[in-house]
Amino acid sequence: MTEQKPEGYDVANVETWVKDQVSSLRPPFIWTQLPGGHSNLTYQIEDTDGTIAVIRRPPRGKLLPKAHDMSREWSIISALFGTDVPVPEPIAFCEDITVTGAWFYIMGFVQGSPLYNANDVRDLVPEANRKVLANSFIDKLAALHNLNPDEIGLGNLGRKEGYVARQVKTWYHSWTSSSESAQLDDSRAHDLRRFFLDNLPEQDFARVVHGDYGFHNTLVGPDSRIAAIVDWEISTLGDPLADLAYALMSWQPSDASLPKNPDSITAQSGFPPREYLAERYESITNQDLSRLNFYLGFNRWKSAAIVHGVYARYMEDQKSADGVDLIKMRSDIINNLEESERIIKSLR
Repeated sequence: MTEQKPEGYDVANVETWVKDQVSSLRPPFIWTQLPGGHSNLTYQIEDTDGTIAVIRRPPRGKLLPKAHDMSREWSIISALFGTDVPVPEPIAFCEDITVTGAWFYIMGFVQGSPLYNANDVRDLVPEANRKVLANSFIDKLAALHNLNPDEIGLGNLGRKEGYVARQVKTWYHSWTSSSESAQLDDSRAHDLRRFFLDNLPEQDFARVVHGDYGFHNTLVGPDSRIAAIVDWEISTLGDPLADLAYALMSWQPSDASLPKNPDSITAQSGFPPREYLAERYESITNQDLSRLNFYLGFNRWKSAAIVHGVYARYMEDQKSADGVDLIKMRSDIINNLEESERIIKSLR
């Protein structure tokens, strides 16, 4: 972490607002940007008493409709705090855009680290603890999907039916809206969209779905368990199996004939294969996973669209690309489309 002038924040205005609205924090703050994010502007703030919290707002520049919705994140962590799904403590929410040009919220600090690559795993998670981490990873997702959204005050978070169809529409719109800025289009993005719409599985019921659940959006505690789940900006109500598949697609399969990335997090020794996590999830939730490959193919396509949108913002200079490997980001888009196509061909 590096201390610097906070991007996107009017420090004086924010600290005045906090002084007036938040009794648990005493400005001025030491502002330290948290690493790893490509979208929302997230900083650790430390007050004069040494109390640490985290502040979060959307990126600068023109945004897609409903993107980077701080009120959605705020409502979700407020509802989940105190359940079996670990989230940071909600502290304060500001919807007065005159303070710093956008809505923002403040949440409690959780001791833990996201994992972005194999080096993070080797540095932070002993090999003997990696199955513990895998179990915690899938157990927390199962805990989320076992919650009835109506019972925790999130029944109106979104439409309950037609989740995959809505996701296809949303991320296809993201792809087409970002193609010019990204200077990248691919016919497979369009062909796969049609396949998914023509072959939708029936959705049995709705649950809160995170939408981007992975080690990059969790904080792994010193005990090698998930201490908190973060980044709820695209969470909604929908098909929990789509959420599960998104989480599982980064896990290495046991089939030796399938492509593997030796540098990925879950390829490191000590982690169980994808099938182990799927079986553990199935035993906890009692859901039928017979159509899991459809959801895996869909989520590879969705991942291509997500990275494509982020890539477009870098290409438009909405965020500094310093230290960002844009060549790899472009390659990731293509690789996700290729893998989606491979999985879908196996279903035909």
